[in-house]
Amino acid sequence: MQTQIFVNLPVKNLVKSVTFFTKLGYGFNPKFSNENATCMIISDTIFIMLLEEGVFQKFTKKPVADAFKSTESVICFSVNSKERVDEMILIALAEGGTAVNEKQDHGFMYAHGFEDLDGHLWEVMWMDPAAE
Repeated sequence: MQTQIFVNLPVKNLVKSVTFFTKLGYGFNPKFSNENATCMIISDTIFIMLLEEGVFQKFTKKPVADAFKSTESVICFSVNSKERVDEMILIALAEGGTAVNEKQDHGFMYAHGFEDLDGHLWEVMWMDPAAE
């Protein structure tokens, strides 16, 4: 059995978050979705659970972090070209996200990041397959 990864993220407005990530090209699994949560499909084995804050709070006794004030994580994912990195950032910005850091071009690797509507940090990167 292949290991699957489910990253859980709190969101303030599920509908707005779904719209934001749909514009970035992601789909959602209706089997794991309702009015308070949805399962965003990153790949066959990687998923992001977007959970309304009240639902997310049920998973922990700790306070839910305000991602605008502190960094809880940086979620990094790869795409198939430098152009796709730039395209993803432009879409994120057009949909209300914020660019973070400067583009990084190391020749064999190219990356840039954005902050989503809830302050979560995302890094989009391309790596030359010949460099692996």
